Amino acid sequence: MSESGFRLHGPEDGPPLILSNALGTTSAVWDAQLPALEVRYRVLMYEPAPRPTVEALAQDVLELATAVGFGRFSFCGLSLGAMVGMSLALAAPERVERLVLACISAYLGSSEWLDKRARVVRAEGMKAITDSVVARWFTPELAQEDPDTVEWFRGMLEATPPEGYARCCEALAVWDARDRISEISAPTLVVAGAEDPATPVDHSELIASRVPGARLHVLEHAAHLANVERPEEFTSAVLEHLEEEVTV
Repeated sequence: MSESGFRLHGPEDGPPLILSNALGTTSAVWDAQLPALEVRYRVLMYEPAPRPTVEALAQDVLELATAVGFGRFSFCGLSLGAMVGMSLALAAPERVERLVLACISAYLGSSEWLDKRARVVRAEGMKAITDSVVARWFTPELAQEDPDTVEWFRGMLEATPPEGYARCCEALAVWDARDRISEISAPTLVVAGAEDPATPVDHSELIASRVPGARLHVLEHAAHLANVERPEEFTSAVLEHLEEEVTV
């Protein structure tokens, strides 16, 4: 990931909303959602700096939110970004208005594969993992029907600094929020891709079953970057969830 930077979109007096991207992507992963969100919301998109834990990444977000003048805010995260959102909701519940957790896991299993991936990218660079990662991001159908999108994201992944990627892999390797997610108090929407091999639907089901009042929305014909593969349905689900709170 690149060193921390941010962009603000939408009306200055709009309800604050933070978007947090997946590992190996930039904030451009939200390009399909931004036009609808920035009509009403003050949208903060940022590029995380690598940190040793998900909790440290969440602390960076809190500091950035404060710096740009956000008090309470809603948060929508994808994959690693969703784990950051979960950590935020646990660490600073008074700051999180509403929460969208997309393509997420409370625990990714044995750390061995993440530690190995970190070693590989440090030794061989990002191209050593590109094929296997991109294959998990999109369904074979999208790869066949829209190869330009797949290639664009392939380039995004290959442009990711290897050390930053490796450090985030190590943060994920020690991530386990299973015993705490029932403490989340923010109204929560969990979004899953029906064909996501990275964070399968049962991972989202566990979260939705433990977070009080959470709802689960499964996007059919979508893999790990479900907001890219099913942009309209994803955006509609997010807006519906946000508007339940902010509509006067």
